[in-house]
This record gives sequence, structure tokens and C-alpha cells, in this order.
Amino acid sequence: MTAAHSPPGDKAADIHRRPVRQLASDLRDGTCSASGLLDHFLERIARLDPRLNAFTFVDPQAAAAAAQSDARFRAGRPLSALDGIPVAVKDNLWVRDCPATWGAPLYADLVAARDEWAVAELRARGAIFIGKTNCPEFASRGTTTNNLYGATANPWDLTRTPGGSSGGAVAAVATGLAPLSLATDGGGSIRRPAGYTGLVGLKPSMGRVRRGGGFPQIIFDCEVIGPIARDVAGARAMFEAMAGGPRPSPPGGKRRILYVGQFGAAPVDTEIAGHCHEVAQRFSKMGHEVTFGALPFSIDKAMAAWSALLEVGLARIAAQESRFFELAARDFGAMAKAGAAMSAAACAGLIEALLDFRVEAARAFDVVDVIMTPANAAPAWGLETHYPPVIAGTKVGPRGHAVFTGWVNACGHPAIALPGPPAASGMPIGFQLVGALGADEVLLDIAEAYEVRHPWAGRWPAGFD
Repeated sequence: MTAAHSPPGDKAADIHRRPVRQLASDLRDGTCSASGLLDHFLERIARLDPRLNAFTFVDPQAAAAAAQSDARFRAGRPLSALDGIPVAVKDNLWVRDCPATWGAPLYADLVAARDEWAVAELRARGAIFIGKTNCPEFASRGTTTNNLYGATANPWDLTRTPGGSSGGAVAAVATGLAPLSLATDGGGSIRRPAGYTGLVGLKPSMGRVRRGGGFPQIIFDCEVIGPIARDVAGARAMFEAMAGGPRPSPPGGKRRILYVGQFGAAPVDTEIAGHCHEVAQRFSKMGHEVTFGALPFSIDKAMAAWSALLEVGLARIAAQESRFFELAARDFGAMAKAGAAMSAAACAGLIEALLDFRVEAARAFDVVDVIMTPANAAPAWGLETHYPPVIAGTKVGPRGHAVFTGWVNACGHPAIALPGPPAASGMPIGFQLVGALGADEVLLDIAEAYEVRHPWAGRWPAGFD
């Protein structure tokens, strides 16, 4: 850190613990500079990330961007509340002149020629892109490991995964290597990792944050871009910057919340089930109308369509990339071949199944405001294993741990993951709130009210101060 970057407050040891709203205030009043803030987080990345492997690339252009931010603050013309705030970006999103590998050897040498749309929106508001974070190949696994960069560790237990596919993104924020992360959620990839690391993860409504200018979407329109933060206010600020500002939400007060603790016979870890049930009771004590029951629609056809669309998306990439079958993992090659064998009529049927499900899901929200579930069905598992094979004594397949999240992507509704009471081991346990299509602000309001009563910001993984 140079003298030019170092007003007295810049050297405060707790900068990384400050919420985004406080960092923005510090930048406005000169308590810290954008360059000093960046230096603080870069030092932490250099010192702590070797234990985590959260980052795949640290952007050397960040220093120049921070200097430009400082010049705007000196002139009294900051671009937004995010001006000068460092942001980490998941490696399946394009940031101009930075590597974008999608966790895939197929794209090991790709350098993005432009910013993806959401990245451009944040850049236009002065956000400082500090680097890229690790994700599994094609961002299509529930854990974060790949043949390019290896595995990312969960900061709460370095022998366990932080989940996926946004494992690098959550590891960075959970340990104060960056105050915010930009990530994607195509089947729970923001919400489940947030649940495993004690963070806030927002999956916006379909269409609220526009896509374009990067890798192809391989699950139709089910994958969206969203924020990961330590608190709700940070997630809200980043979301609003990408979504064109806030929209008015209906007046607060009592909301109708349906708590669904289990989907049919799909197993759920006993401790997760108990702690999330406790959170549902907390919402009741806050004055909400909470009922306990089953999901009011079937997700089977929608999830089958979601899985098949992933195969079709991989087939599209394979058709465009001559070395796909040489470089992609074997299971992704098999999925691409299955997708290529699908007829046009069958593909149209998959989309029709999603559209039918969206109508059915929307009707359910005529009688409830929020559906609440656990974020994950299983605790975080071993670092190098793709999924836990057993949950609560029952054998499960690759998506057994992820049963609660994918249906939200299929219908396009917003959802937010929040920390609940931690496990006896200290490992975080998360829950999710799902709202009606377009009700992102309603979820953020409910989440913020819950956070006031049950704060989590003081929880910090040992060894990452």
C-alpha cells in the first residue's frame, strides 16, 4: 500500500468486516480511498487465498480503475453507491481483457473481448473488478473443482466443499477477500453455496438482470445472474445496480409463508430440517402467517425438462467447438451426445413443459406470498467428491442434495438464501425464500427484517481474520 493510497482509515484492520453500505459511506466521507480499499483486499487475497483457492485470476487493471474512482470522489462525482467497491466475478462471466474459462479446459486460453451485460452495468457504476472466482466445468456441478484450477475449499472446514457452482464466489466473500461477488444460478448455484458458507445469495426473477455478451446460456432461460454478499443490504445494492434500480414493493407487514421442509420422500439431513423449521417458527413470531405443508405443485416434469435442456445446451457447444469431446469431462460428453440425438419436436416439448410449469407455479403464489424451504438437503461434503451419496441414511443420486433449488430456476421466480442457526459443528445452515415472479423486492424486504432480528454478520470462519 503506497502513501498516496493511505488515508489513516485505510489501514484499519477490520475493513473487510465492514458491510458494503459502510464501505460506501467511508469512501464518500474520505475515511478510506478506493485504492486503499483495493489494496486491503488484494493483500488478503495474496495471504489467505492459497488456503482456499477461491480466485482463478486477480485483475491487474483493478488498480487503474480504483485510481479513477478516487479521482471521481475528489471531484465530488461518484457514479453510484458501488463506486470504488471491489467485486469478484465468477469465471463463467465475461470481464473484458480477463480470462474466462467456465472452469473448462476447452476455454483455458480464452480472454474475454468485452464485458458481459451485467458486468458492464456494474462497471458503469464504478464497481472495481478485483478478479475471477473458481467454478466447476460449464458451471454444471454441485461442487467447485475442475481440471484447470483444482478444488475450492469451504472456509468453515477446509476439508469440505463450499458447494457449486459458485464455490469460489462464496469462499471469497465469506473470508473477506471481496465484499461482493457476481455469480450465476441455473439450478441453485448461488443459493446452495451461500447456504454452505453463511452468506446472502439472491437469485433474481427471470429477466430482471439481462443476459448477453458472454458464454451461451445452456439451460434455456433458467440461469440468471445475481449477487452474493455478507448482508441483505449489500445484495440489494448490487442487484439494483444491475436491474435498473429498485421497484416499489407492496407495503410490508404480515406475509403468507408456506414452509415446505421436505419434497415428497426425498431425504433431508435431520439437523438441517430441524434448524430450518425453527426459522419458520421465527417468521411466525415476527407476525407472518406461516403454514406448514407440501409443495402445492409437482416439480417432476419441470425438472426432467430442466435436465434435458442442459443436455441440449451442451450439444450446442459441442457443435460449435471442434475439440469438445476431446477436452470436456466424459459425463459432459455423454450428455452432449444425448442432447444432439434429441429431435426438434422433443426440444419444443421441453420448453412447453417449462412454460406449463410456470403457469402452475404462478397460480400457487395467488394464495401464498412466499414458499420457504431449506437451501440444501445435505451438509457440505468432502472436497473432491461431486455429491454426497447418502443423506439421512438414504442413498441419493447427483441432485439429491439440490432438490430444493432447481424448480425455482424452472419457473423463473426470485429466491434468496439466508443464514439460519448454524449446526452444532459450527457449519452454516441456510434456508431459502421463494417469491412470486417479479417480487424480488418483497423477498429483500422480508430478508432484511429477519436479519435485523437474527443477525449473522458476527459469525466468521476461524483463521480468516
